[in-house]
Amino acid sequence: MKTSTKILLSILTLLLLVWFVPCIIFQIQRPQLKWNWSKIDVNKISFPKDFIWGVATAAHQVEGYNTNNQWYLWESTVDATGNPMIARGQLSGMACDHWRRYPQDIRLMKELGVTSYRFSVEWSRVEPREGVFDTLAIKHYQEECDSLIAQGITPMVTLHHFTNPIWFEKKGAFEKMENVADFVRFTEVVYLALKDRVKLWCTINEPAVYVVGGYFQGDMPPGKKDPKLAAVVLRNILEAHVQAYWKIKSLPGGDQAKVGLVKNMTQMDPYRKWHLGDWIFANLIEGVFNGTTLNFMKTGHYRFSMPTMAKLIDENPKAIGSMDFIGLNYYSHYNYKFSFNLDKAFKARLLPGEIKTDMDYASYPEGFYRAIKTVSELGIPIMITENGVADAKDDSRAQFISQYLYALSKSISEGCNVQAYYYWTLIDNFEWSLGYDMKFGLYSLDMPTQRRTMKNGSKRYQEIISEKLNPL
Repeated sequence: MKTSTKILLSILTLLLLVWFVPCIIFQIQRPQLKWNWSKIDVNKISFPKDFIWGVATAAHQVEGYNTNNQWYLWESTVDATGNPMIARGQLSGMACDHWRRYPQDIRLMKELGVTSYRFSVEWSRVEPREGVFDTLAIKHYQEECDSLIAQGITPMVTLHHFTNPIWFEKKGAFEKMENVADFVRFTEVVYLALKDRVKLWCTINEPAVYVVGGYFQGDMPPGKKDPKLAAVVLRNILEAHVQAYWKIKSLPGGDQAKVGLVKNMTQMDPYRKWHLGDWIFANLIEGVFNGTTLNFMKTGHYRFSMPTMAKLIDENPKAIGSMDFIGLNYYSHYNYKFSFNLDKAFKARLLPGEIKTDMDYASYPEGFYRAIKTVSELGIPIMITENGVADAKDDSRAQFISQYLYALSKSISEGCNVQAYYYWTLIDNFEWSLGYDMKFGLYSLDMPTQRRTMKNGSKRYQEIISEKLNPL
């Protein structure tokens, strides 16, 4: 063999090793599961006897007429080209009128058979002006909790679900560390008002989603695209959780309260498993979106790093042990294809053969299993605080529920300490920047009449709850 040929072969071999070996290592570290559902009996599932079955909502999406928060202002905002920030210019308006109709909605929960209800307390109603608290709003939430408890439904309260009072937003919200004290003050007031009624508390809902939408993609308020500021806001909002947790624990009965952070887990996977660029880009986004938060809560070390865009390193030892449980929200994964054009690179794609939901992602129950396994590494109980499907035709909801609950059951059978499952959501509602177009509800909503109707696909969830499942 000629020397030139040997050199060429050596170069090609080296290139193959440099390219494919890392891909293989990445695949071993983060295997992308795909089950053969034709060979799986989704009815073979079991859950602990004391397992919590629930539904979840958020105040701005269901209550109606929340006119004093930053999302209300955002709904009337237009972009640089004059297009509305909400799909088709829709406004939340009356929403599901849940503020007045919650007794009716509790009856829907009883019809489903759920044993718990996760909902958020709207900060802008409770504290409409800085330092001024509305006793009637607080009384409303007390009465709602009383009504739930009277029907045997355990309330779970979320303190922050994307919305800020306008006065807080004008102060810079979580862009400034000193503003965290405002959230902690609100936490104390709400906790003391509800502590005799509520034992399950979520501090912050999906901090990474709040940051990505508001400070990276710009499709949520305040609509900024500033990676460096995004790094700061994520750190500050995680700090808000830590301070809120220890504040609750310092108050009467705080030792009996279970307090957790709600983390949305969306795996960032490579579109092509053989492409090193896809792996590197997907792992970079995975590290920021999921790794930063999980690592901070586990070790107290904060690291937000996006080469050429943003880097922030910090630490807070008090983050360690500041969760009695981790709230897990899971819907699907995103698949990324490397490109030097960032707009193209950040475009999520569906893999061949994946079944698309009404959202821009696929139904991927295997990812639910993967996410549970990932957060199990924290070594604390897990509450599935959101999981559901947008399905306007209601032709895949039953299958979605069956497959995702199979994945959940499988994780529990393998030792994962999952204690609750809350389906998102009770009623079709205002889905943030997507308006009313996405139908996640177990019940449909006729807006003019406010009539609620259980969907056929939702009956699968009702059936599973009512079945006498074999306890582990």
